[in-house]
Amino acid sequence: MPTAAAPAPVRLLDAHHVAELTTTAAELLDIHGSATSPALLAGLAPAGRRLSRQLHDALRPVDTADGLFVLRGLHVDDAELGPTPGHWSTVGQAGAVWDVVLLLVSALMGTPIAWDGQQDGRFVHNIVPSPGHETVQTGASSSVLLTPHTEDAFHPGRAHLLLLCCMRNHDSIATTAASIRLAELSDDDIAELTRPVAPILPDDAYEEAQRFGGGPAPVPTLFAGETGLTLRFDPAYTPLDEAQEPWRAAYGRLADELARVSVAVSLRPGDVLVVDNDLVVHGRVPFRARYDGTDRWLKRASVRVPGRRTRPAAEAAEHGYGQAALEAWAA
Repeated sequence: MPTAAAPAPVRLLDAHHVAELTTTAAELLDIHGSATSPALLAGLAPAGRRLSRQLHDALRPVDTADGLFVLRGLHVDDAELGPTPGHWSTVGQAGAVWDVVLLLVSALMGTPIAWDGQQDGRFVHNIVPSPGHETVQTGASSSVLLTPHTEDAFHPGRAHLLLLCCMRNHDSIATTAASIRLAELSDDDIAELTRPVAPILPDDAYEEAQRFGGGPAPVPTLFAGETGLTLRFDPAYTPLDEAQEPWRAAYGRLADELARVSVAVSLRPGDVLVVDNDLVVHGRVPFRARYDGTDRWLKRASVRVPGRRTRPAAEAAEHGYGQAALEAWAA
């Protein structure tokens, strides 16, 4: 469990910046009718360029060793939002303006991406507890700890930034997060974990990828980037038992260190948690879902940032289990 030794950094949006974002999002939605419209997606970058320089600065990517921050100042009307759906596929237009707000924030930080094999290729995912999924290791679970992990760790085209926007969280359920830059590891453990020993398999949200016929390639857990260590970590989908004991022991010590430096972030409605996906693993504490329309509800976006940092060259040869990422401008 997280120690919450230090609070997550917060960037506060003032009323003018909130009005800029929400007014622009509402206008785009009014013109195009849906957050999934290709024309709306194509219009995100031009709309973003019209926003103020001060807002651009407030929405700059993560730039500290914490590897994350909470963007605060947006406000969600709980009554207007409607009930929390029981599955992402039944959301419809509920909270659609927040899809566009999150896409605008994403577009100011980089390029939003979607996956053809997850949530029907949507650029904004709805994360809600779903009946029958309580114990799986995906965002639809509830009664188990969602193990800290790199988002879409199985894929070489994974996002540089992960954005989680809170729609509802009456029970103050915490998202957990831990930065590799705050962990303390021995040189021997770092050397062990920079070797490509074990693969990372697709998670249960990617059923088509799990049926892919290509053999999984081992990948390094740690990589020495230009500015320090980065990581690619998903123990729930890594066949640890197939690796030799020295590597497993080093992996276990890494997991212990990440737990030691982990923080618990209880998002308020309107909060956007921005996570550097190369530095920070994230998860969620267990909770009891009620399925009565009041459960926790997040919206999620993934962002690539051109030139953000160099990943291992060997990733270019990975098959990604047949999954393709789509960039918003090309949708």
